[in-house]
Amino acid sequence: MELSFEEFIAGKTPLEIWQSVLQVPAAYSYKKSLSLIKKYSFERFDAELYLQNNGPDTVQRLLKVLPKKLSGGMPAVAVPFYFPEAMIGFELDTLEPLPKYAGITMMADLAERGFICASADASHLTYLKSNHDRGEYLRWGEFGKAINQDYPLWCGMGKLTADTRLVIDALCADDRVDSNNIAIAGHSLGGKMAFYAGCVDERVRAILASDFGIGWEQTNWRDTWYWGDKVDKLIAVGVDHSQLLNSAGGKPFMLLAGQYDNAESGEIMQQAEVYRQYPEHLQLINHATGHRPPQDVLAQGYDFLEKYLKH
Repeated sequence: MELSFEEFIAGKTPLEIWQSVLQVPAAYSYKKSLSLIKKYSFERFDAELYLQNNGPDTVQRLLKVLPKKLSGGMPAVAVPFYFPEAMIGFELDTLEPLPKYAGITMMADLAERGFICASADASHLTYLKSNHDRGEYLRWGEFGKAINQDYPLWCGMGKLTADTRLVIDALCADDRVDSNNIAIAGHSLGGKMAFYAGCVDERVRAILASDFGIGWEQTNWRDTWYWGDKVDKLIAVGVDHSQLLNSAGGKPFMLLAGQYDNAESGEIMQQAEVYRQYPEHLQLINHATGHRPPQDVLAQGYDFLEKYLKH
């Protein structure tokens, strides 16, 4: 008989629980591959579109964005979000603008600063087929329900984290990238993915996350595509995101707070004991102007990445 989630986490320390619940299930095995399918040249940057295996019989589109001036061993940033085009602000083939994502085009911005960037379709677009548009939240609900049925001890955040780490794999395998200088950055949902993958992946040197809601009660962690009812079971045994942050080992982490994150977020961050050795590595900017960061605040986030990745 399969364990219940409560039985699965019983008797473990908070760190052991984090390690267990984010571990990819043994049954979820597949051969990793990455295939280039198209190259693009735009005014601000160049780009390459790939297909990457991300599960048994599934693939994710992965977009690399390259500075116009390339040299060997460049720093890189993984930029998780809903789909890659949102992080450059337009459709790849038609050049149609995506005004919904104006002002948060992290990949385009960072490429202009000399970073190689990569982003992939989020798991709701790849885990199962759907008749719903990529922007409909019904797709997220379908994904969350399916992942919980297929792998009851895993969760949507586990799958999102695993797929984000594949983006880091793609950067590390690129000989144009300095694999010792890789960061991760994301806004909102992308901030959740950046925070999780950045904390658990030792290859990530710095994390920039914008307004993702680091506290369990600050945002929609109970949605089925994140944790669902597992949140309350984690809370009951004293598990929170300060322990996940602690597992990052003190690597530089900046949180841009605005709506879902706030001063309380800073208190949670300070509970990560390892940062007492590296207080300068833990940064909170609370612009308090709403969910989307102003451009000057976002620029401070990019400066933070440059500080730790460019020498």
